[in-house]
Amino acid sequence: MKKIFKISAWIILTFLVLILAGGSLFVYKVKNGFPVSYETEIPKIDFTAGQKAVLLFSKTTGYRHGESIAVSKIAFEEITATNGWFLYQTEEGGVFNREQLEKFDAVIFNNSTGRVLNDEQQKNLKEYVEKGGKLIGIHGSGDDSHHWDWYNKNLLGAKFSHHPLNPQLQKAEINLGVDLDSALSKGLSQRWTHTDEWYVFFENPDVNGFQILYTIDGEKIFPDGNLLWITNKDFGMGKVHPVAWYRAIGNGKTFYTSIGHDEKAWSQKPFLKMLENAVEW
Repeated sequence: MKKIFKISAWIILTFLVLILAGGSLFVYKVKNGFPVSYETEIPKIDFTAGQKAVLLFSKTTGYRHGESIAVSKIAFEEITATNGWFLYQTEEGGVFNREQLEKFDAVIFNNSTGRVLNDEQQKNLKEYVEKGGKLIGIHGSGDDSHHWDWYNKNLLGAKFSHHPLNPQLQKAEINLGVDLDSALSKGLSQRWTHTDEWYVFFENPDVNGFQILYTIDGEKIFPDGNLLWITNKDFGMGKVHPVAWYRAIGNGKTFYTSIGHDEKAWSQKPFLKMLENAVEW
């Protein structure tokens, strides 16, 4: 009997250790991404003269929003075809060289997580934006896994804390802001309802010079993100909870939205119109 008890105890202990190790590994990946090699080969791109060019970059080294990324690629193909734009899709960082970057009107970090560019590629993207380019970030591109100060300051304007866990996905009414850039807000829905994973940041990006495009009522969602040993994520952003914002950076522009966790966002016409405007802006 004692032998059976000892065997059972060891099995349970081993199981608990595996769960703890798996959980720790998952948290590490979400916050840091896994170390990767960086692609440096310059791709061959046949740009079409006279067309607005859009770079859709979907590389991930952290958590991967696989379903959202898959559907988004189809959505952007439709958006660019409708508008007569040239679309280049890739998960290879070699395109982030000075010569090719300057040919794009907009670069989209499409749920890109973790560190996805090397030092030189980051420098090239920074210079591209500051000289007049446009950087757009979608959902996971705003989590805390990128570890790039310029990116965090100039695309996000606020540090990511967590997302709700109980429940993770929640329905909310999304409301358009006021005193907005007319070129960006033209034709946008004043309000619409959507279910998503609402990111919580430590501060509102408007305190750092960003203009808020869309908000939800943060007092109408459950923002608690506590899990196991993580016990300091039981707060939200208050009544005015931003979910899309933008600003000028040097001669360029940045735009970020925390909407887009799963494939459902890509069937929302107001969401697609917002991203279309962000590229056109």
